[in-house]
Amino acid sequence: MSKRELLLDSYDHGYDKEDWYPPIKDALGGVTEEQADWKPEGAAVNSIRQTVHHLLFYKLRLLRALRGEPQPAAEERFTNDDTFEASALGAPSWEEAVRRLEEAHTAVRELLASRDDEALEQPIPETKAWSYANSIVRHDAYHLGQIIQLRKLQGSWPAHRSFD
Repeated sequence: MSKRELLLDSYDHGYDKEDWYPPIKDALGGVTEEQADWKPEGAAVNSIRQTVHHLLFYKLRLLRALRGEPQPAAEERFTNDDTFEASALGAPSWEEAVRRLEEAHTAVRELLASRDDEALEQPIPETKAWSYANSIVRHDAYHLGQIIQLRKLQGSWPAHRSFD
């Protein structure tokens, strides 16, 4: 299996293919606006909506890097904490944020699929393309666990799932 094939396999399982854990697309499926904004009382956590904003922010950064586009100068002043807020993305609605996350994921996947292993070794701008994309896969998986935990706490995650 080539580096590209391995990367794409991980990338796909993180977003829309079931494996040892549910993909992000399933975790966000059917989430209402109210559920997206819910937080456990007194807990210092981000909501599902805030986490989606954060995931989208960094996936868009990867997309621009793969395209060879500069990152917007305005984003340079954002801290990591800022990326959880809607203002970092132009204040999208819940549905728009979920749609944009899927669009960004698809666009990144297409660019990764179009590169061979040699091209994936090229820095974008400082980090090798495969390493940058693989880091996003791990980042998505980390936050996916948080989304599912919030859904379990709010009672919107099924007690038993079938993924055959």
